[in-house]
Amino acid sequence: MKSDIQISHDAHLLPIQDIAKKLNIDQEDIEFYGKYKAKFSNSIWSKIEQNKRGKLVLVTAINPTPAGEGKTTVTVGLGQALNHIGKNAIIALREPSLGPCFGIKGGATGGGYAQVVPMEDLNLHFTGDFHAITSANNLLSAMLDNHIYQGNELNIDPKKITFKRCLDMNDRALRHTVVGLGGAKDGVTREDNFVITVASEVMSILCLAQDIDDLKQRLSRIIIAYSYDGNPITAKDLGAVGAMASLLKDAINPNLVQTLENTPAIVHGGPFANIAHGCNSVRATKLALGLADIVVTEAGFGADLGAEKFFDIKCRISGLKPDCAVIVVTTKALKYNGGLGKSEWNKEDLAALEKGIVNLEKHIENLKKYGLPVIVSLNAYITDSVAEHKFIEQFCQNRGCRFAITKVWENGGTGGIELANQVVDTLQNESAQFQLLYPDNFSLNEKIETIAKEIYGAKGITYSNNARNMLENIEKMGFGHLPICMAKTQYSFSDDATLLGRPTDFTINVREVYVSAGAGFVVALTGSITTMPGLPKIPAATVINIDNDGVINGLF
Repeated sequence: MKSDIQISHDAHLLPIQDIAKKLNIDQEDIEFYGKYKAKFSNSIWSKIEQNKRGKLVLVTAINPTPAGEGKTTVTVGLGQALNHIGKNAIIALREPSLGPCFGIKGGATGGGYAQVVPMEDLNLHFTGDFHAITSANNLLSAMLDNHIYQGNELNIDPKKITFKRCLDMNDRALRHTVVGLGGAKDGVTREDNFVITVASEVMSILCLAQDIDDLKQRLSRIIIAYSYDGNPITAKDLGAVGAMASLLKDAINPNLVQTLENTPAIVHGGPFANIAHGCNSVRATKLALGLADIVVTEAGFGADLGAEKFFDIKCRISGLKPDCAVIVVTTKALKYNGGLGKSEWNKEDLAALEKGIVNLEKHIENLKKYGLPVIVSLNAYITDSVAEHKFIEQFCQNRGCRFAITKVWENGGTGGIELANQVVDTLQNESAQFQLLYPDNFSLNEKIETIAKEIYGAKGITYSNNARNMLENIEKMGFGHLPICMAKTQYSFSDDATLLGRPTDFTINVREVYVSAGAGFVVALTGSITTMPGLPKIPAATVINIDNDGVINGLF
């Protein structure tokens, strides 16, 4: 079997203007980034205003495991399959981060014969969106430190600076730093921190902004520090908004690419779901809904993180309403949740499957709390047994879920037709009664408790003294109406990555809380989660290379 990048290299890509024609988009409404990539121009928005809005399908998954679930692969394959059966469908995805690409997870463009291409461009610099976000973020940091050095007219307390520099790379050495070392002209010495770009507030702002005006308003509300008197200092106070927005003028426009089967794909934005809100941009999703009958999108990691934030943050802020949800599972992942190690995944084991399938059960229950029809997509392996498939199918049917086997990794769109038919039938015959998990007028503590108990299954919450004090301060500052963005391990419903399956009798431990006033949510950091990941012992970067002809290998 060819590797993902070999399959990508062998693909027959259409010129990007031909992909645009499939969507009835004029060439003047896209800006070319080479032969196979483009950005949408601002002119596209007025042309789709009167278009009928398509149906929105969210693809999510159980908690990720070392076995891999293939959520993006199924998302891409489903989009291809819908086009196979004659539907006008678009895929809307996040952009990959360089952190996991060079770290342990690899790229994020699907796999096998269900990929978004060009793979190398997407996984590396793409159209420069992340560079623009990083630059805008770090411009604000530079202006902040310069302001203090130049006399500190705003009376900023250097010990109460909350805004952090960022870099789109896994680099644990930058988690805690000291800046301003050296002579008198080298700035004010203080402690500083870095976050990975996908966890930065600027990333979240870009993904939630409706247009340039909304972008500027959100940037202006970023709280960067507090004064000696305890008053919040914002990016607007520093006079940084116009320059930051100027750096983001192209990055705010969604990107158009294609799949291996030339299905249109809009790829834009990329916040992680374990440390940020985990969804592609509102602009990308709304643009896709104005261009297609069905839009297939995804949210990061398991449904306890990505789907919850898609609903309670992205949909709340944007007014989007999904029409159904697809949960991706594999027999290997379920057996892992049932206690089997890697060497045992390929063997039929119904006992382990029965023990581990409770993880899927909880995710099904959670999605139904939002009033959505649910389809379980079993991403099949050749080592699976018929008995295992039948067990999972019956389990789903007993809980009122549709079920479909997908083989898109090996067969592309044709391997997803069963799932595509289930999706279409659901959209035609079942009506979503979408609702949010909690109202705006809940206190922040009530919102955290609701997520922890209803979605995670926790028995309660504990707070550090600092977190409890920050919750009180955030409420006093008038941000109590904002939704919560939980930063939690992706590997478990709990904040302990080792608790697999469907853990019970656990508490969620909130150690830090801060407000992302520009993005419009309050972040609660739980357990040992960090906003700047580190590299593994043997990074994926060690096998990536390029030859004399400019061909890149080693990406996966």
